[in-house]
Amino acid sequence: MENPRKPLNPLLKLALEMGPLGVFFFANAKFGILQGTAVFMGATAIALGLSYAIARTVPIMPLVSGFFVLVFGGLTLFLENELFIKLKPTIVNLLFAAILLGGLLTGRLFIKLILESALKLSERGWLILTRAWIAFFVLLAVLNEIVWRNVPTDTWVKFKVFGVMPLTLLFSFALIPVIVRHTLPDLTPDGEDTDKA
Repeated sequence: MENPRKPLNPLLKLALEMGPLGVFFFANAKFGILQGTAVFMGATAIALGLSYAIARTVPIMPLVSGFFVLVFGGLTLFLENELFIKLKPTIVNLLFAAILLGGLLTGRLFIKLILESALKLSERGWLILTRAWIAFFVLLAVLNEIVWRNVPTDTWVKFKVFGVMPLTLLFSFALIPVIVRHTLPDLTPDGEDTDKA
């Protein structure tokens, strides 16, 4: 008998998704980018494994990002060239933007497929979220390219931890008014608005 899926505690989910970046920062500061990359890969694999062990599933975005960490991290170590791990955020963010844009152009809102178990939004709300995340992923890709090409490696690592993470949280919080405005009312089985009961 299969174990049922269990939702992750939000704080634990955040720790599993952001923890490997924190480990990467400290390992890079102490041992350098190549050793830091190896530790980053290990921490990412552990985080994905823990996520699956606890929830019996792995969210699609951490899974895709983790896959690219292992691929580009492996290239970085094998070729001893830090370029690959620096390119990984650009490629992953552009990939996410392309997937969302492709869905948008073909009438499929992939964010809705991912989040509809947690959010009940109008179609207009899902459309706004999709467009916002496309723009944000492109912004992150552009910022990554600007930073890694113009600053030392240690500064780039700091940007990933202390720049991208807070920026993502701020962006998510900025979308709360959109979510609230476009959340559909809860309905009873008879179709009555529970807020009016």
